[in-house]
Amino acid sequence: MITISNLTKKFGEHISLESVSCEFNKNDSIALMGANGAGKTTLIRAILGYYHPDSGKVLVDGFCPIKERVKVLQNVSFVPQLPPPIKLNIQELMQYICMSTDIDKELIEHYSNEMKLDIKANLYKSFFKLSGGMKQKLLIAISLAKKSNIIIYDEPTANLDPKARDDFYRLLKQNEDEKVLLFVTHRVEEVQELVNRQIYMDMGKVVADERL
Repeated sequence: MITISNLTKKFGEHISLESVSCEFNKNDSIALMGANGAGKTTLIRAILGYYHPDSGKVLVDGFCPIKERVKVLQNVSFVPQLPPPIKLNIQELMQYICMSTDIDKELIEHYSNEMKLDIKANLYKSFFKLSGGMKQKLLIAISLAKKSNIIIYDEPTANLDPKARDDFYRLLKQNEDEKVLLFVTHRVEEVQELVNRQIYMDMGKVVADERL
């Protein structure tokens, strides 16, 4: 579903990715690990089409995320480590998302409830002013409601309490079939029961790729 071939990305003189090649296929559930600066975030942003590679290529379901970004993002859910500074209230945000991506509003509400986030009590609160945990719960709910075949989580539990983490992992286990799940994480022990593959990056390269 995702093919990365000899991907290199530089920022000035700094090489963030150096000739990275790997494939993520259906039913892969991957922990992507490495120290800060290893190239994990750059790799994710290349998959999402945020970065133009200096050489090599990325294909997502056969599409180039630079040239055919709309097609690529239709089938990808992404939850960043730092929630974006959205000024809309929750009701406005949900309306925008449902109109632009054809997500069922009731599904967002369902997964929000499963994450113990009371949508109705917070409808008119600005997303920007929510607590970190509430933002993360809503973004996770949206990612699951989208029913994408590719779901990417960048440190998704950083703002969640232990109970919310348990809810998150429970929901993922119910929704992991026929998908690519990609976790960028420093805490592999948290996702060990969910992943079947561990990839370790260092200095812009894949140094280990182990199937479990």
